[in-house]
Order: sequence, then structure tokens, then C-alpha cells
Amino acid sequence: MIIDTLIDKIKKTENPTVVGLDPRLSFIPGFIKEECIEKFGKTPKAVAESFLAFNKAVIDAVYDLIPAVKPQIAMYEMLGVDGIDCFIKTCEYASDKGLAVIGDIKRGDIASTAEAYSDGHIGMIDVEGVKHNIFHEDFITVNPYLGWDSIEPYLSNCREFEKGLFVLVKTSNPNSGQLQDLDIGGLTLYQKVGKLVEEWGEGLRGKYGYSSIGAVVGATHPDQAKNLRQIMPHTFFLVPGYGAQGGKAEDLAVCFDSDGLGAIVNSSRGIIAAYKKEQYRKFGEKEFALAARQAVVDMKADLRRCLK
Repeated sequence: MIIDTLIDKIKKTENPTVVGLDPRLSFIPGFIKEECIEKFGKTPKAVAESFLAFNKAVIDAVYDLIPAVKPQIAMYEMLGVDGIDCFIKTCEYASDKGLAVIGDIKRGDIASTAEAYSDGHIGMIDVEGVKHNIFHEDFITVNPYLGWDSIEPYLSNCREFEKGLFVLVKTSNPNSGQLQDLDIGGLTLYQKVGKLVEEWGEGLRGKYGYSSIGAVVGATHPDQAKNLRQIMPHTFFLVPGYGAQGGKAEDLAVCFDSDGLGAIVNSSRGIIAAYKKEQYRKFGEKEFALAARQAVVDMKADLRRCLK
């Protein structure tokens, strides 16, 4: 089970941190931008190439400290074909470094459309009998708003290719409650979705008792997360919202079980753009990757302090 592989990596690194590879042009050091613009002009190609150089440097600096990375596809899709190429190369590079890759794609559709998303991202593409792995992801995020038939098409690929999902349950954005907190017959919508995700993952549980069908549960809603941990004892949590979005280690400790397992915590700009933060300015722009490494070390210590 891919969830066992992820947990093994977390145990090995003693660090439930996933680095969000969500680059923006403002995060890219000037010397990288200038080199790419000189070569490709002020074009989407130049931005994509600068993102790739940036991502590789960050991965090189942190891959021995973390179990996983989570590239957000929107940052790449906006650049068109060059951005998608960068996304694929980033995922492949991270995978080659031994990291689990969580593709943050938040897809949600049914029937043949869902099957196409599934085959492309976590399955294989068959071209006249020759199969191809396109995106090199281990997990992807999906939106369950369309119900079971928007999730079921992914499960065969999860089983056949040892892949996993993280289903949106309680998201970290401030206005998530407009829909997710609605009362539907004595349960909130997020509680109902949580119960469904727990059921959907029953056939994909691994040696640690967790399923490869996980849940996205925001660090910015600790009371709801605590409730969901009780509702979903076999569901692994992907926890966004730490750091820049306001989530604190003390808040998200409720996402973990008594063994300190059960969740992986995402930080994006707090790590990849750490060199811009006052506490890491000593590294300077040239050593942005070392600043990212120190931010990972500090986050690991913060999480372990609260988990103890």
C-alpha cells in the first residue's frame, strides 16, 4: 500500500512535513530569473524554466529531511504547455530522489472524465499496447462534491498501481464553513463527507491501519480536525494551513494519533520562500535553498515538540 510507503518515510525521517512546491515568480531569486529571461525572453517558457531550476534546488536541499513534496498544479498550468512540462519534470525529479509526490490537482468529475484524470495522474496511458506513466505522482487530491461516482473511477488505479488519494473534507480557507459547516440532518457537511471517506477507504488499508484514501483537513480548524480524527480513525490526513495561513503546531496536534502518526503537514511558501523571511535573511538570495532546509529543520522541531 502506498500509504504504508508514505508512513515508512515519515518514520524514517521522523518528520511529518510535506513541502509544497507552489512557486511564484516573486519567490524566484533574481539570478535565476535573469538567466532564464536572458535565454528565453520574457516568456512563459522563461518562467517555467526558472520554476524548474528553483524546485530542483529546493528538493536537493531538503530531500533527506522530508518524506514528501506537494506541487500545486495551478502554479504550472497558468503557464500553458511549458508549465505542465515543468510540473511533470518536478514530480519526476522528486520521485527520483526517493520522495513521495502528492499532486495537488483537486479534480472532481464523473465517468470517462474522471477515468481520464485518473489514468493520466495515477494510472498509465495505453498507446497501442505501450503504457506510459505521465505525471509520476503517488497521491492526488480530489474534490468529492459530485459524490461516489466522482471517486470510484480512481480506485482501480489506486489498487493496480499502488497509488492514493487525499479527498477534500475540511479545507483551511477562511470561508470553508459557508458550505462545509452546513447542518444536514444533525451532521455538518464535512462530518458527512468524513464518514464517507472513511467508508471509501475500507478496502485499501495497510499495515499501519490507515487507508490509501486519505483526507484533506485544514490546520486552521483544530476543533473540527479533532472531531474528524475521531470520526475517521483509519484515514490519513493531509493538513494544509500551517505557518503562512495561520495554523500552529499546537492546533494541528489533534490530527495525529497516540503514536504520532496519522497526518502529514504541508508548508509551501514558509519553506520554499524562507530566504525572504526575516529569520532566514542571513542566508541571502544565493543560498535560498539552504534557507529552505533550515525552515524544514525548524518546522520538524516545532511539530515534534507538540506531538510529544
